[in-house]
Amino acid sequence: MNANSNAVLTAPLSLEGDNSDGPPNMLQRIFRLLSSVHSGSDLIRLQLPPLFNLPKSQLQCYGESVYCTKTDMLSKCNNGETPLDRFISVIAWSISTTRPLIFGVAPYNPILGETHHVSRGTLNVLLEQVSHHPPVTALHATDEKENIEMIWCHSPIPKFYGTHIETEVHGKRQLNLLDKNETYVMNSPKLVIRFLPVPGVEWLGNVTIQCKETGLEAEICYEGNSFFPRRSMHRSIKGKIFLSSSSQTLYKINGHWDSTVTIKDVSSERVTIIYNAKEAISGLKTPIVKDQKGILPSESTVIWAEVSQAILQKCWEKAKEAKSVVEEKQRELAKERKLKDENWVPKHFTVSHSKESGWECLPNHKLVPPTPIVVTP
Repeated sequence: MNANSNAVLTAPLSLEGDNSDGPPNMLQRIFRLLSSVHSGSDLIRLQLPPLFNLPKSQLQCYGESVYCTKTDMLSKCNNGETPLDRFISVIAWSISTTRPLIFGVAPYNPILGETHHVSRGTLNVLLEQVSHHPPVTALHATDEKENIEMIWCHSPIPKFYGTHIETEVHGKRQLNLLDKNETYVMNSPKLVIRFLPVPGVEWLGNVTIQCKETGLEAEICYEGNSFFPRRSMHRSIKGKIFLSSSSQTLYKINGHWDSTVTIKDVSSERVTIIYNAKEAISGLKTPIVKDQKGILPSESTVIWAEVSQAILQKCWEKAKEAKSVVEEKQRELAKERKLKDENWVPKHFTVSHSKESGWECLPNHKLVPPTPIVVTP
């Protein structure tokens, strides 16, 4: 597919997009799909039929969590008057990247070298799939006006455990407030897809946010239902903000990431709302294409355009054929590289890996350029 092919963009995941029940027979189809998979098995190489796919790539899902928000939460991170103000804003922004997922469907596994490039105002976001086995996605976002830079490196590792699939997201997220000389480092919660007793999708686990320059740190626990559903536990988060040097707790964090999150000052008992999901991630706008010819041929929305269009039209055989074409082309390119004894090199990132530090993805350029795909206010 070339750069002149029409990109297909779909609505971003938001509060309105949640449909955790799924189609009535979805659970039965999933069990048939996983019937040959053993408990504890690595699902990285499992290829889903289009019937189980969202009409978008995983790169788009990562990118949407950065460029699709109703309010400009990133600018607020940089504009806080004190280090504590900025740190609290970073926590709120980090929570906003958590989006409701739909039970029974998943995005496409990105192909090697696939990119996704979107602009929102002065914020430019670029993602690249820098490894296929294991899957590793790199993200670089810059806002020259606000002096903000973001660098992510994600490597999701899904495993099947009989009644559920658990995906640990290895790698780190880094947010740099350049004019403040502050770097915030954080990880991601893990994704759990439950089949029994009640089907559903949850973000679970511990997230740590740390700023060494200010000595501030936060621990946030994403909680959910361990077995039977309880409204009080559904999508709840708890945590604290403390000083790294002394472990002195400054604030306690409480709430639900799909509604509101508060902090309570431990000294004054004052409670403040720091995040409102309805204000941040409801009614999100779909990006638009301003210049079709300026889109990279490696762009997600171009590579998967025919597959996405067929899924939207519920033409499953056509979607299956189009998806097979994309995947077969990648297998042929991999064979060619092997015959030539060539290693694939990412275009936009320098990538390294070690047992000690895991995956590191450093951008090759200081700034991300604007793109023809934009999110309008």
